[in-house]
Amino acid sequence: MKAITRRAAAIATALGLATASLAAHAEGQIRIAQQFGIVYLLLNVAQEQKLIEKHAKAAGIDAKVEFLQLSGGSAVNDALLSGSIDIGGAGVGPLFTLWDRTKGRQNVKGVASLGNFPYYLVTNNPNVKSIADFSEKDRIALPAVGVSVQSRVLQMASAKLWGDKEFAKLDKISVALPHPDAAAAIIKGGTEISGHFGNPPFQEQELAGNPNARIVLNSYDVLGGPASATVLYATEKFRAENPKTYKAFVAALDEAAEFVRAKPEQAADIYLKVSGAKTDRALLLKIIRNPEVQFKTEPQNTLVLGQFMHRVGAIKNQPQSVKDYFFDDAVGAQAN
Repeated sequence: MKAITRRAAAIATALGLATASLAAHAEGQIRIAQQFGIVYLLLNVAQEQKLIEKHAKAAGIDAKVEFLQLSGGSAVNDALLSGSIDIGGAGVGPLFTLWDRTKGRQNVKGVASLGNFPYYLVTNNPNVKSIADFSEKDRIALPAVGVSVQSRVLQMASAKLWGDKEFAKLDKISVALPHPDAAAAIIKGGTEISGHFGNPPFQEQELAGNPNARIVLNSYDVLGGPASATVLYATEKFRAENPKTYKAFVAALDEAAEFVRAKPEQAADIYLKVSGAKTDRALLLKIIRNPEVQFKTEPQNTLVLGQFMHRVGAIKNQPQSVKDYFFDDAVGAQAN
């Protein structure tokens, strides 16, 4: 009888844990990690206008949405794998890293793009005209060394200049630093940070705030054209167990993209409100209206970076198509 009682208690405990686990991932609950910059504008709009809640309500569920602020693809990836978040927002480089690590297990894949943005490597060192001019005395700030999309694009540019064996040549002078801190260092000058591979609006602030600041590298030039640098991704389990929430999230992103394209001034105001940034409004509008910037959720020109990462041994699995690392419903006719 004691054995039976112990077994019954164990089963009850297991069922209780299972129920708690299911409750923690019930339909309508979604935790989203974002980082810094206007590249996360679609999430800012969705948050301020409660678009996820709106589309979830239409599907018959009450959504509980939580937005978390992190810095760097490594932090986002760790949070996703630990179950601390459900949707990760980071560069396409971190997506490839996690897709490769979880293939056949958690199966992390892309949910959507946050748009096409040119990322600039900016320097305030007058002696640096190209990446070949950086020396041991320089330090290049970026979100995560060897992981972030900025780091991967810099590696790709290094491979083109010095050959694949030297793809990580500039990693040794790269340092992980949040974009706001790196931008402040470039604008102020006089610190060991002489380069920053950032994103909007920080790169534009640097160019406007320091007369010595100049663009050394444009991600579009390295990748061969406009590209989805920042993306959202999730585990296969979350998508499968929360179909209504997942679809509501994707629908909210699409509506947010339409809003930004149609109402750039209101979108700029939302960014300032949600982010709490002190960015000049006119500068924000210039970025949003930049013809090189495209607010859309379909990924574009991402495969080239993944194939480079495989070629140099950064990931084990070789992506053959965008369908390998993005969920099917995220891939339209123009995705690549």
